[in-house]
Amino acid sequence: MDTQALAQRFTEVLADLGLECIGVEFTPSQGQSTLRVYLDAEGREVNLDDCEAASRELSAMLDVEDPVPGHYVLEVSSPGIDRPLFTAAQFAKVSGTEVKVLLKAPLEGRRRLRGKVISVDGERISLEAEGKTFEFDHDAVESARVVPDWAALGYVPQPKPGKKPGKKASK
Repeated sequence: MDTQALAQRFTEVLADLGLECIGVEFTPSQGQSTLRVYLDAEGREVNLDDCEAASRELSAMLDVEDPVPGHYVLEVSSPGIDRPLFTAAQFAKVSGTEVKVLLKAPLEGRRRLRGKVISVDGERISLEAEGKTFEFDHDAVESARVVPDWAALGYVPQPKPGKKPGKKASK
């Protein structure tokens, strides 16, 4: 199954809802497979109503066109703060951001890379990890996700005013 072609078809179906399919993951299983669809919305966050509306539209399309073999569960989701990256263009949008990448085959002895996206030239991605620059074509990527910047999101605990970090209160 061509998940990129399916993502493009889903984007066409979702256009009237103001949504875009940024990617599709298909996880086959003997009992029941999973078809996970990630949505994006221009200029705003994807909400539960968006997911419900997209699920209805995509279910109807899937019932008619039947592009996915066998039994499966359809999951529709926002990309979340650890956004998956499905295309080189999506890597370009997060240039300067830290990402985790799993490669299909080792590059310089490594399949797992974690570093900042330096640049994207067409399908060629440059990533700085551990003081080295790794370059690879997007075809070499098995999966990739943005690493959330917890401090920028405000999720890193801050010291309480008036207390010095590392000091215990005296009795």
